[in-house]
Amino acid sequence: MTSRLIKSIATGLGLLGSQASAEGSYNGYEAPPYQVEREVGGAEVRLYQPHLTAEVTVKGAQSQALRRGFSELAGYIFGGNTTSASVSMTTPVTQRPSEKIAMTTPVTQSGDGDIWTVSFTMPREYTRETLPVPNTDTIRFVETTPERQIVLRFSGIAGTAKLAKQDATLQAIAAQAGVSLGAGPFYYFYDDPLTLPWNRRNEVAYVVE
Repeated sequence: MTSRLIKSIATGLGLLGSQASAEGSYNGYEAPPYQVEREVGGAEVRLYQPHLTAEVTVKGAQSQALRRGFSELAGYIFGGNTTSASVSMTTPVTQRPSEKIAMTTPVTQSGDGDIWTVSFTMPREYTRETLPVPNTDTIRFVETTPERQIVLRFSGIAGTAKLAKQDATLQAIAAQAGVSLGAGPFYYFYDDPLTLPWNRRNEVAYVVE
């Protein structure tokens, strides 16, 4: 990822360790809407409301796959798309920038081995039908259903070893509380790469069965 793209993303996100909101926002930017139902050993059990995501599947090590997936999705929301409307040919021919989509947070990553899915939540103003068409067929849109998750928040640089440690901690918390885990782990990254490590918001989560 080039430094120019990183700066653009940092400017677009503007995320500097602000507090979370259960109303679907983080530092003024849209996030998946949820309600905290209860706290369990430092983790939260959240009920997520339906939302629309754009996602891409990439191959590689965790950090490498995250960068590749993030770059591809960022390219889409920063103009790598076309409008979905079809109109009859007229004159003159007019040129304009591709439609841009507002940045949301967090970036979500899930996977197994060296196959990972990276996703962005789409702004609530869009539906699957009104979203601009990506310039690549590797990006797909998914409408989620209401889902209960157990989520553990942590700060710092979310490298592979730290993610594994936080994953193990969350599993231990769930086991002690008698919470049955389903799909996961999911990793949530809320802040841009220029945010100081101690101000970063990261999370690991599992679906609660």
